[in-house]
Amino acid sequence: MKGINEQDFLAWADAYLREELSEEEKRQFEAYCEATPVHAVLFKQHQALVNDMKVADARSNFKRDLQRMGQAYHQTRQPKSSTKVFGLWDRFKFSAAVAAAIAIVSVFSTLWLTGYYKNLKKTTSDYSALRRDMNTVKRNVNAQNVAIQNMHNSKDNARETMHYGATGFMITKNGYVVTNYHVITGADSVYLQNHKGESFKADIVFTNPEKDLAILHISDSTFKSAKNIPYTFKKQDSDMGEDVYTIGFPRDEAVYGQGYLSSSTGYAGDTLAYQISIPVNPGNSGGPLLDKDGNVIGIISGKQKGIDGAAFAIKTKALIETLNNIPADSLNGKNVVLNNKNVLHSLSRTDQIKRLQDHIYIVKVY
Repeated sequence: MKGINEQDFLAWADAYLREELSEEEKRQFEAYCEATPVHAVLFKQHQALVNDMKVADARSNFKRDLQRMGQAYHQTRQPKSSTKVFGLWDRFKFSAAVAAAIAIVSVFSTLWLTGYYKNLKKTTSDYSALRRDMNTVKRNVNAQNVAIQNMHNSKDNARETMHYGATGFMITKNGYVVTNYHVITGADSVYLQNHKGESFKADIVFTNPEKDLAILHISDSTFKSAKNIPYTFKKQDSDMGEDVYTIGFPRDEAVYGQGYLSSSTGYAGDTLAYQISIPVNPGNSGGPLLDKDGNVIGIISGKQKGIDGAAFAIKTKALIETLNNIPADSLNGKNVVLNNKNVLHSLSRTDQIKRLQDHIYIVKVY
């Protein structure tokens, strides 16, 4: 099924949660979520929100029940005679206790019937490979809020609130950079920092939520174009078992990871991704995946929770398709021309890494 916008998807999700769909429609919805990890994550968040609203409504009803019982009690009071007050209390205290007990049972029954406890347990399970970066997104949003609150501070002071949460790498020598869509979604501003500590402002040129890709362009006047890009982008699929490696920023220093292609498809059989056996962390998202000859074969997108060393990378052909779909007016005359000369293939791994570091960035999201 072709991707749909967020508003239509949430309406579809509400119908699913209210059990208004037929069995066939339910299967279509579940299949769509499996095939579209970004919307699968959105559905889980929306489902949790709906459950929280149900719990809040149950608590509100409980409070109203208590208020009604309190009002009924106060209406029966006779202030002229304390003896009558105690008599009324003796008369109604058993009924009030029963009503309170019924209200409490009703609240917990409502929580159980709405599947709150089941969903709570489910959210802690290994539901999806792409849940790996939700904490990063939340931290990015928090950093954005802090930045907004401190807009009167200097640029240097504002940067102290940055979260080094992801990776990006150059795809052209004139400043185009690729990272994951989930890294920059909702961002107010994006900065890229190289391994020398230099930071550059970047514009979001184009996004592809379905493929979880975002194309950035360094717009900072202090940025100097690279002489060349040392790697090329492999358009053909690589073979299972092939040695691969990546460089990313799970912290504020570059981290190298090495492994192999463990599957030619990604999560739930996604043909636009690889499964790789490399230990990665949320900060690796958006980093390059390279083969032994220094060809970029993919972009790290996340890992499968609960399985050590099981991660995923978006294939380079998905990147090329995304680049071909960028409207010309979004490029402002600065075309995206991929490098076709690989100077890494004859170098040792350590020398390859030295040449790569100038082209890999920490993505800092406000």
